[in-house]
Amino acid sequence: MLDMIIDKIRGTLFGQAIGDALGLGTEFMTKDEVHRNYPYGLTDYDQIVNDHHRKRWRKGDWTDDTDMMLCIAKAMIDDKSIKLSTIAQNFKDWFNAKPLGIGYNTYKVLSFRDYTDDPQKAAEMIWKLSGKKSAANGAVMRTSVIGLWKDDTERYATEICKLTHYDPRCTGSCAIVALLIRNLVYKNKMLPLKELIEIGERYDERIREYLLKASQYEDINDLRLDDADMGYTLKTLSAAIWCLFHCKSFEEGLLSVVNAGGDADTNAAVACSLLGAKFGYSAIPSKYIENLAEGVYFQTITNNLINFYN
Repeated sequence: MLDMIIDKIRGTLFGQAIGDALGLGTEFMTKDEVHRNYPYGLTDYDQIVNDHHRKRWRKGDWTDDTDMMLCIAKAMIDDKSIKLSTIAQNFKDWFNAKPLGIGYNTYKVLSFRDYTDDPQKAAEMIWKLSGKKSAANGAVMRTSVIGLWKDDTERYATEICKLTHYDPRCTGSCAIVALLIRNLVYKNKMLPLKELIEIGERYDERIREYLLKASQYEDINDLRLDDADMGYTLKTLSAAIWCLFHCKSFEEGLLSVVNAGGDADTNAAVACSLLGAKFGYSAIPSKYIENLAEGVYFQTITNNLINFYN
């Protein structure tokens, strides 16, 4: 049982990084643009086109999605607990280093000079300035590691979400992903759709529609991941839930979501963290693990987390 749990923890974390790294290859592309750039589909890091956006990263590099997840992971390792103040400071230090690919909402929040004094207040202020309409996917993208925390998982997922994203659709997305990962890793159990809907409705009634679409649509392209609201947290959530319900392997889910276009690095980071929790590290094709640009470093972080959890 312990070996299976360790395999799933490793699968969750590597799933996130792999989805992020391969998803970069189709990030912000429409489905038609994906087909033009990859006529036979994107399946490997070394295929990624070297255009103006993507040439800033090496082949096999992850993006801001996994950077921010690592900010949380390092805080957990250092504190041997979850302290919002440490996570917020790690976010701010990361921001000050001028990272690549940072999202608009996250940028606005972390731009506050005194952000670390009251990070949730800063996030709430930016949300209110948006007319309470901003519900970007910049929090759910980093949530995988929180699902590995056994106690008060939902509370921590939502509180960490609100360090940058205050909208209830964002907190609901993070709660669902974290609870799914916790149950897949520690109980080897998939939460039923009815329960996912109940979780979502504790936060925002709009979540229900996206969960239903994800469970019912047979073709991932019916989710229209490449349309104008591609960075919406519920779009990303629906892509991840679709993979859990419809894909029979890690690689099937990875390639399905990556080749659907849209905000593909974030969609795949979340989807593949869930698929990694479901199928385990041992089910991930070795080429995706071995060719991560910072794979050795990532393995070290993963080992430190495993030692901490066990």
